[in-house]
Amino acid sequence: MPSPPPTSPRRHAPGSPHLSRMGTRPLLCALLLLFGAGSLSGCTVYSFSGASIPSNLETISVPIAQDNTSSPVNRLGADLTDLLTDRFVDRTSLSLTTDNAGADAFLTARIQRYTNEPTGVSGDERATTNQVTIRVQVRYVDQTKDEELLSQTFSGSANYNPVEAGLDGERQAIQNALENVADDIFSTATSNW
Repeated sequence: MPSPPPTSPRRHAPGSPHLSRMGTRPLLCALLLLFGAGSLSGCTVYSFSGASIPSNLETISVPIAQDNTSSPVNRLGADLTDLLTDRFVDRTSLSLTTDNAGADAFLTARIQRYTNEPTGVSGDERATTNQVTIRVQVRYVDQTKDEELLSQTFSGSANYNPVEAGLDGERQAIQNALENVADDIFSTATSNW
């Protein structure tokens, strides 16, 4: 009498409670990609930085920020522009263009105020800590829809020791304050989409 053929592992019907989650995951992902792709055209695209970009925006123009202050740094506007450009181009899918009128998105910044004030004083009336504060007015426009996405004033601050660090400390505090402002602008602009 011939021996019975070896039995293969029992296969369960799809939808049965025995179907493992691991086996359904690739299928679900494929279905979502297949059926969801058609509905993504008007959706927002997310980047790894957590920033969201409307799918109709591909290019951005960021002209040099106006500096209406009397800060000791003559590149304040250019430095802020560099920081904003880094964030909007490096952390999103937007491409930089110098064509202000033809860009999909247009971001302008104007530095309204620069202050450097003591926040800590020693027993002999000397400043031990100064705080640099920079206030910036920003306007951000979706030019494909002629829609203002953001119009807001932002402030950034940083402290330094004027006795120990002097002018170099002030310059570093300025850079830190600009970084804080640029981060706030980028976060606010990309979280509203």
